[in-house]
Amino acid sequence: MYGYDQTGSTGYGYAPPGQQGYPGQPGPQQGQQYMGQPDPYAQQHDVYAQQQAPLYPEPAPASLQEAVQSFANGVLLAEDFQAVFSTSKVYCPRGDNPGFLALQNSQQPVIPMFSTLKELRRYAGKESKHFTITGAEVLDLLPPGYGFVLDMESAHRVVFDAKAVEEMVDFAMRRMYG
Repeated sequence: MYGYDQTGSTGYGYAPPGQQGYPGQPGPQQGQQYMGQPDPYAQQHDVYAQQQAPLYPEPAPASLQEAVQSFANGVLLAEDFQAVFSTSKVYCPRGDNPGFLALQNSQQPVIPMFSTLKELRRYAGKESKHFTITGAEVLDLLPPGYGFVLDMESAHRVVFDAKAVEEMVDFAMRRMYG
């Protein structure tokens, strides 16, 4: 409608890549001969496709457990850890009421969280109740004055006190809103 043909014919003067010919006449398909010569668009398409493919594959995102281990060993920067943490699934033990379970036997209350279900079960047992949440949701829902500990029963345990949690929230807000 309105000055152009929507049926897919080449119309006047325009030939989609892989087709050449006179207006209204379809040209050869990609890779076919046109007037005894190879289709020039076929090579351009192949070159374009090769340019679009990445030269090196993107590294797979680190699992939260790997990030916790690297952060605990001082290999991973705080910003990089937080990037993995905010998008990862975190396993939290729960009681009968909704919400986080806090450990009160420390200077500040901390909430145990785990990078894998296996780590959670090592701490709380096979039949333990739990819920999953993303790290970003943890930062959003954690009550003020609370910290958290990741993978409490492992050698790579990491503790974030309430001040560290506030700094993580501030960092996330700056990244999100500038």
